[in-house]
Amino acid sequence: MAKKKSPGGTPATVALDTAGVPFTVHEYAHDPAAASYGAEAAEAMGVSPGRVFKTLLAETDGTLAVAVVPVSGRLDLKALAAALGAKRAAMADPAAAERSTGYVVGGISPLGQRRRLRTVIDSGVLAHPTVFVSAGRRGTEVELAPADLVRLTDALTAPIARK
Repeated sequence: MAKKKSPGGTPATVALDTAGVPFTVHEYAHDPAAASYGAEAAEAMGVSPGRVFKTLLAETDGTLAVAVVPVSGRLDLKALAAALGAKRAAMADPAAAERSTGYVVGGISPLGQRRRLRTVIDSGVLAHPTVFVSAGRRGTEVELAPADLVRLTDALTAPIARK
């Protein structure tokens, strides 16, 4: 995978460029009526949904946190809370997620967020040679090595996804 700069990049691609991490940008025609942004991305790119990861924000004991799970699964909020040493976790208000990350829902990337939040990536990410996450814009994904994703987000890995 070659390092590929994206004209009109997003904060996510700028963060990848700055870190010198190899990545590939994949763009597809986003359908605003799509029921699931992640499933739409996997289908449009012809990639297994297990390799495409969605970025979700949760509130854990009053603090926002980032959870990254495969689009083929769902976030286990109890497992996320346990991974962060919190008593409970609930999905964050979408407006709070947008304010905190600087991205719009459906295009939230775990990379290049406005504020660095504690991040947990499902440990299944490590089973793949490369994975896809939002590049920070609906219809745009970045493909990168899982180890680079974990390192750049300073994430914990834990089993936080369920089918």
